[in-house]
Amino acid sequence: MKIAFYSPLKSPNHPVPSGDRLMARQLMKAMQMGGHEVAVVSELRSFMRDLDGEEHRELVQAAETERERIATAWDREGKPDIWFCYHPYYKARDLLGPELCQRFNIAYVTAEASYSPKRNAMGWGEIQAALLADLRFAAVNICFTKRDRDGLSKAEANIRRAMLPPFIDTSAFTKTAPSPTRYRLATVAMMRAGDKLSSYRALAEALKQLPHDLPWTLDIIGDGPEGGTVKGLFATFDDSRIIWHGEQTPEAIAGILSRSSIYVWPGHGEAYGLAYLEAQAAGLPVIAERIAGVPEVVMDGETGILTEPGNIEAYADALARLMRDDDLRQSMAANARHFATVQRSLENAAVTLSAIIQNLPEQTS
Repeated sequence: MKIAFYSPLKSPNHPVPSGDRLMARQLMKAMQMGGHEVAVVSELRSFMRDLDGEEHRELVQAAETERERIATAWDREGKPDIWFCYHPYYKARDLLGPELCQRFNIAYVTAEASYSPKRNAMGWGEIQAALLADLRFAAVNICFTKRDRDGLSKAEANIRRAMLPPFIDTSAFTKTAPSPTRYRLATVAMMRAGDKLSSYRALAEALKQLPHDLPWTLDIIGDGPEGGTVKGLFATFDDSRIIWHGEQTPEAIAGILSRSSIYVWPGHGEAYGLAYLEAQAAGLPVIAERIAGVPEVVMDGETGILTEPGNIEAYADALARLMRDDDLRQSMAANARHFATVQRSLENAAVTLSAIIQNLPEQTS
């Protein structure tokens, strides 16, 4: 099939790396592996941080211009079979696809759409209503987590849904066999305000509670506007314990992870966290908090340990336990690598995704 791919929050071509950009690229690659022709149809970013009347009006006008540009191109070159929208939600609604799909009679598909009724009381009611109409119109809404699936179901029982568990391209991680150094911890995360900074703070506090006889070190991969703040959180530790890598290529990250023994990231605010799957593909058990969709990518007691959200002491205890019990760590490491490279591989996702889009209902409304 010919698929028009659109990501209103962040284009696959966006210069700043993130989990959203990575998943957008992986979805495109998975569909291409299924034999489909996939191309980014628009670079229009519809993200609105706050409700601003002028900003919204400008965005609506830009969307109208962009729809006409796309429509003209389709009249000239032919229309696609499917419009595939990744990650629409109240702050980044798809202002292009639904109208174009109705005009040209093509199937509308979403992936990782989310709907939260509590946003209605925060001034987003009109946009939320339009988002819900889009999801109702979709031939199918592909959900990555049970949490998102249940959220759509509660919003409206008749919304069409399908499940596609979070997945990654494991090729960079399977090239190198794990050669872990005991007590070597690792984390990969952007350094920005909000949940990322909160997780860095929780991690630093947990490390402070570790027994002094554990000779741990921590490799930190990542950069961002809060880099100085993050470094300040770890300033009390001996310089030999913390290794700062900054931003790295996927290949370099895979190499660093292959030499580490445990992946540590509390995961505040994570929808699920592709970095957890990458770490497991490299052969690392994960220690994270039991938050949102994290249990969808870390199997508690099998591929890692999940602790209660906000419980720093429990997180520190999990760290100490896995560092002291190397047999348990090795067992979880083997489970983690198999889970990520086999069950959550790009190849498996390509099969599932292709089956979903090849069996769409004929009518899209």
